[in-house]
Amino acid sequence: MIDTINTFVRKIPTWVVYLLYVLPIPYFFYSAQTGGMGVEPINALEREMGQITLQLIIIGLAITPLRKYFGLNLLKFRRAIGVLAFTYVVVHLGIWVLLDMNLRWGQMWADIWKRPYITIGMAAFLMMIPLAVTSNNLSLRKLGGATWRKMHKLVYLIAPLGAVHFIMVQKVWEVEPMLYLAVILALLATRYKPSRKIAGARAGG
Repeated sequence: MIDTINTFVRKIPTWVVYLLYVLPIPYFFYSAQTGGMGVEPINALEREMGQITLQLIIIGLAITPLRKYFGLNLLKFRRAIGVLAFTYVVVHLGIWVLLDMNLRWGQMWADIWKRPYITIGMAAFLMMIPLAVTSNNLSLRKLGGATWRKMHKLVYLIAPLGAVHFIMVQKVWEVEPMLYLAVILALLATRYKPSRKIAGARAGG
């Protein structure tokens, strides 16, 4: 069954993933403009873009454990997923800057320092920039595989920061953002490797 799925996946071009995720962006803006996103369309649109960003990050984190534990190989889409996550976070930030704050730079700067959820969200965004810039074969060759992989491990920090930002922006405890954080922590836990000393102590004990 897994072999059949992997064979099917190999036949899907990467541009299909880009298309499926880029097309909803203009639809969401149209929906917000025409009353399809409630009484606070800007906030709803901003939240939607942020959630999709987090979902894409989770999908990216899931690719390795899916391959390791279930044999499902989605590796060819990982770069596209990362680029799309950055695209959505740029749109998310752009909505805040242009539509929510109306380019009030002084207030935005003050909010970044005074409001922890904005500080955390901005930190996660800044860490995503080098990952997006180096998501190409040229950067991989220039940096070398080891350095490139170390840099891209920043996602292990970006993901929980994004989830914490999502939790804090609600201002009340909600189940959905907590589930996002739980899934991210579970996916990160699959990457934990005990040190040799700990592994040796367990084996000896």
